[in-house]
Amino acid sequence: QVQLVESGGASVQAGGSLRLSCAATAYTYRHYRLAWFRQAPGKEREGVAFIVSSGGSTRYADSVRGRFTISQDSAENTLYLQMNALKPEDTAKYYCAVGDYVGDPFIASNYDYWGQGTQVTVSS
Repeated sequence: QVQLVESGGASVQAGGSLRLSCAATAYTYRHYRLAWFRQAPGKEREGVAFIVSSGGSTRYADSVRGRFTISQDSAENTLYLQMNALKPEDTAKYYCAVGDYVGDPFIASNYDYWGQGTQVTVSS
């Protein structure tokens, strides 16, 4: 059973930075992708960024491109999300997810395993 545990969420002021971490147990996909999603109260869960296991290619939502960076430490089975220049609209609960390399990477249903989430609150 794959387990994902996020950490690093906090309350910060606009313009600040945070680094989220997601520690994962080993997964057995041959090719997989890891992703960060977020969900604000009353809103749908939206994809923020993903990274592919082979080659490490990444993609970002337009709303975070240039401010957020996704990375992974394969040896430690840890996924990161470096968030810079945070804005109040980045306030949400952030989740990491892992799934097979199929389908639209920004659709939540294409991921099989999820963490419990970590809260990020950005004040103006």
